Amino acid sequence: MTTWHDWTTTPISTDILRGALDLEQTERGVLPHRLPARARRQVTDGQLAMAESQPSGVRLAFRTRATAVELDVVATKRVYVGAPPRPDGVYELLVDGHLVDRASASDGDTFTIDMSAGTARTRPGPMETLRFTGLPDGEKDVEIWLPHDETTLLVALRTDAPVGSPRPSGRPVWLHHGSSISHGSNATTPTGTWPALAAASGGAELINMGFGGGALLDPFTARAMRDTPADLLSVKIGINIVNADLMRLRAFGPAVHGFLDTLRDGHPTAPLLVISPICCPIHENTPGPLAPDFRAMSEGRMGFTATGDPEEVVAGKLTLTVIRDELSRIVGERAATDPHLHHLDGLDLYGADDHAELPLPDGLHPDPATHRRIAERFARHAFGRGGPFAPQVR
Repeated sequence: MTTWHDWTTTPISTDILRGALDLEQTERGVLPHRLPARARRQVTDGQLAMAESQPSGVRLAFRTRATAVELDVVATKRVYVGAPPRPDGVYELLVDGHLVDRASASDGDTFTIDMSAGTARTRPGPMETLRFTGLPDGEKDVEIWLPHDETTLLVALRTDAPVGSPRPSGRPVWLHHGSSISHGSNATTPTGTWPALAAASGGAELINMGFGGGALLDPFTARAMRDTPADLLSVKIGINIVNADLMRLRAFGPAVHGFLDTLRDGHPTAPLLVISPICCPIHENTPGPLAPDFRAMSEGRMGFTATGDPEEVVAGKLTLTVIRDELSRIVGERAATDPHLHHLDGLDLYGADDHAELPLPDGLHPDPATHRRIAERFARHAFGRGGPFAPQVR
């Protein structure tokens, strides 16, 4: 740590944290979670446990005159056996809403995943100090967005001037749930995920409950959303249910109804937008389960493939095409008695023509340019004039 600043250490608490639903105290620091403790006690899936601890959309937010900031962190580096190395997670510092600096932790705990063997192991690693200097003088609102795809223990926050809570933004709180695409897979920065970009464009405060591999209509996720204060809600449903070959059509419809019923228990009149899957050719007409493409991995690329039998669709197996039709039907029927419920076809965000121009690099996840395209289209549809999230004219 540098010594020529007169440092003020500020405890990291929910007072200066946005986008997290819980803050776990550990021996080495505090760990932001995007599911509350009650929900985590019901999680037996290691993939979801990892995803919810990755702080997509989570940011430290404070008001200060500081021109220098230090943040001590322990990052968790994921290593997939046989796959190319993953880039370091990115921390972004914004001043009054404008990006002024980025940093990364090059070391930390290591979480090694062997997809072919179905095993995982963790090796503890060191803490690192991130430094942001040369911030503009004067009172300002500062945000530090944590890496969207890298679990991060927060150890200490230091500044060369005192820190206070940020001013109320007056912006509506948008609570969104979805899959790894909403989580931000293949985005390169935390403010570059499509929900973060759409929130910035629409003037909303984001709470991102996009979980890689974890948008499975879990009741504990619905209850967490029910109990989280929010002005605007959206759920993006489908791809993970097909990936996991989780259920058949008979179970899917009631599960969607149950999830939406639970959301309405806590948010009876909030605008609620149901989004169907974007285009993903491997699963448009082929059911799951999803599997790693080991040929691609042998060539140094990450890739995925669908392994189901299209002939089984007539027996109730789910594809993205089936799910889009069912979601449209369900929302249409419910909207007759719920005027605040809306539907958005995911193909309007990213369709076959988009895939021809901007293909999914690994067959499943959009690249940064596609995140921007999805965000622009979502913001225009949801926050634009007459959209479900647009301010109501009274």
